[in-house]
Amino acid sequence: MIRFKTIRALASALLAAGILAGCAGNSTPTSQVEAGKSAAPADAGVVNLYTDRHYDTDDALYAKFKEETGITVNVVKGKSDELIERLKTEGADTEADLFVTADAGRLQRAKEADVLQAFGSQAVKDAVPENLRDADDHWTGLTKRARVIVYAKDRVDPATLSTYAALAGPAWKGRVLVRGADSIYNQTLVASFLELDGEEETGAWVQGIVANMAQDPQGGDRDQAKAVVAGVGDVAIMNTYYLGLMLKSSDPEEVKVAESVGVFFPDQEGDGTHINVSGAGIVKASRNKGNAEKLLEFLTSPAVQKLYAEENAEYPVVPGVEPSEFLQGLGGFKEQGVPLHRLGELNREAVQLLNRYGWK
Repeated sequence: MIRFKTIRALASALLAAGILAGCAGNSTPTSQVEAGKSAAPADAGVVNLYTDRHYDTDDALYAKFKEETGITVNVVKGKSDELIERLKTEGADTEADLFVTADAGRLQRAKEADVLQAFGSQAVKDAVPENLRDADDHWTGLTKRARVIVYAKDRVDPATLSTYAALAGPAWKGRVLVRGADSIYNQTLVASFLELDGEEETGAWVQGIVANMAQDPQGGDRDQAKAVVAGVGDVAIMNTYYLGLMLKSSDPEEVKVAESVGVFFPDQEGDGTHINVSGAGIVKASRNKGNAEKLLEFLTSPAVQKLYAEENAEYPVVPGVEPSEFLQGLGGFKEQGVPLHRLGELNREAVQLLNRYGWK
């Protein structure tokens, strides 16, 4: 069930990032908001947020935002498609001011559903590169991740790795691990290939990956890494930040898995490694647009970008902010140059290709 959540600050995390100076141990709860009640009036001291992100770091940041601005952040958590449908159903009666989700394709879905509006903050436009924002400013990236090839250190020589396309070749028959066709991360990866290579070449790649799967797709990104270490397959396609989170896990087995795999950035001699974002857009019917823009400006500030990097192993979207020690240890890499709004625009075609060629 979707519900509003009271936010408690994670003081230790914020102190580590140098953001909570002098505030250790304090909690800043948000007010409780019940579904079905009328939305707050314009310019009230609140901003209502719908999000599919579920990280403690985010909650701590919303508490810090209240401390700095006096604006309370009320949060609804749920699955992104469910939240988009809720926004469509609520229409002008929605309480939501800001929609946050973990994928450019989902952000584009929200735009196409006509539940977002353009933001006007020049500070956000100046902070976030153009390719990481919607062309019409209906959403902006907040954090960035790379979709890389993860390999078994004890069985795979990284010199044998090169491109995403190579994984569809005969050398990798029965060795490739991937999530299912319903994974938005795979859909946006395929969408990026559609933009760069066209339908025929991308379709051939999908067919090749299906033929080379070590097993039918199952589980999430972490499960792909676990299957590599278990010997089910030799390589997997997954997002970098999952490995960073696994290395910090309280589960020693997850730590062991993350330590047992290597990370390879594909296509460094070509189009570059696929990237994606978590991002946010202002809800079309927002009654607190000014407060929503202030929150966007806060989340794209250098100090907050640094915390995202340190605590969630996500790449900053703001140039000049250093990534975490874990990400720096992976080394720099060439990124795909595809404008991220195209990933959403090509989502339907990507899903059709995945289904057509039997990617389960």
